[in-house]
Amino acid sequence: MNNESGEVETTTTKRVHDQAPSEAYAEFMKTGWIASDLPELQPLEVVTYAYMRRQVLSAAFAGIRLVIPSGNAKVRANDTDYVYRPDSAFAYYSGVQGSDANEDAVLVMEPLPEGGHETYLYIHPRSTRDTDAFYRDTHYGELWVGRRYTLSEAQSRYQITTRKVNDLKDFLTGTPALVLRGSDRMVDATVTTHAREEEFAVFISEQRLTKDEYEIREMQRAVDATGFGFNDVILTLPAAAEHPRGERIVEGAFYGRARLEGHGVGYNTIAASGSHACVLHWTRNDGPVNHGDLILLDAGIEVDSFYTADITRTLPISGKFSPAQRALYMLVYEAQLAGFAAVKPGAVFSDINKACQEVLAKGLADMGVLTVTAEESMKPEVGLHRRWTLHGVSHHLGLDVHDCAKARKENYTDAVLREGMILTVEPGLYIQPDDELFTPEYRGIGIRIEDDVVVTADGCVNLSERIPRHPDAVEEWIRTLQQAR
Repeated sequence: MNNESGEVETTTTKRVHDQAPSEAYAEFMKTGWIASDLPELQPLEVVTYAYMRRQVLSAAFAGIRLVIPSGNAKVRANDTDYVYRPDSAFAYYSGVQGSDANEDAVLVMEPLPEGGHETYLYIHPRSTRDTDAFYRDTHYGELWVGRRYTLSEAQSRYQITTRKVNDLKDFLTGTPALVLRGSDRMVDATVTTHAREEEFAVFISEQRLTKDEYEIREMQRAVDATGFGFNDVILTLPAAAEHPRGERIVEGAFYGRARLEGHGVGYNTIAASGSHACVLHWTRNDGPVNHGDLILLDAGIEVDSFYTADITRTLPISGKFSPAQRALYMLVYEAQLAGFAAVKPGAVFSDINKACQEVLAKGLADMGVLTVTAEESMKPEVGLHRRWTLHGVSHHLGLDVHDCAKARKENYTDAVLREGMILTVEPGLYIQPDDELFTPEYRGIGIRIEDDVVVTADGCVNLSERIPRHPDAVEEWIRTLQQAR
């Protein structure tokens, strides 16, 4: 098939039971169309940042072809795919975002004889009206999935030389390359394994540990949008409390905001009411939302640039904390304050966890549930307080909710914090409903408070500070929103 620049595109995806059109119909469909070229497109803000990121990557792997796919669509069932989301590394180095991001695209950095790399963006260009692809190709056709850019339009938008992805296999065949594997079947099968592939994947992950100015702004956008989502949830709590699957109402309210404000949710929302909050990754979200209980909402909106927030608030469904709920909540709140204080340049990443755990251990000892002192429990070979707090309290955040996951231990858990890193601080306490070490009024209570912070020159800034955290502020937040409705 032809696109508007005259190149030939050959792949057409048709469903098994589709009826072939008549020859007369096929000819008729080529006629009578008004020209629909887009006006001249301006480059996105991200273009300069993506270019600078590629220069860092180029210097680290001089003289080697570098291949970073956006990834294939993932089948949900039969001919139905999951909502598409590109590979994070592709988004980071290309700058392609929002609905511009389509499956099967590949970023190729080709080494130049004089040094450095020339970058090519391989895409499926627009299916135009002079072919049958625009109305017959159910996977890429414009009538089925919407308009894509022509090669020239994409090049204007992203300032990268753009080529047809159908030509990529021939281009890749026979030349050694470093590939970010696991997301594109054709690329994985075409390019043989390179000795430095693991190093390549690690470098890409570690380059993203420190965020640039654009990334920090996008993270603030994601956090602010997530705050709106939490407002929506609070407004739905009365309705959720009247439905046997009220957690689904909560999840749906947040998801609606996520689709309105960005690409969607950055991860599966946890809407855990009552004792479900003691299940750390409760994503079934199929339980009731009962008056008198708490609901733990762990959720984040992924904006169109694919940066995601990761916020947790624990809310009293009736608008007021009980004495037992407040006592546990304040312990988690104080632990989080200690975690914030530990975030600063020169500190070690693990210091954040230690600071939070010390507060939690002391609080649990004061409550009489620890059989050793807080100091004894803090020893790595003891750790009895972890029965009620279980998880670490921080991780990197950005294009992925658990960002930079392939970074080496010495550059993650053992790393010195640097200005520009974005981290979560998220202590929690979880008293299982059958835990006899606590008296009944505490059982079945799960509390986590999570915020997203950026490391600054003299400490950190809480990007989610405007989302209420203190129990008094949380109660006022709920009261104000629900009364104003």
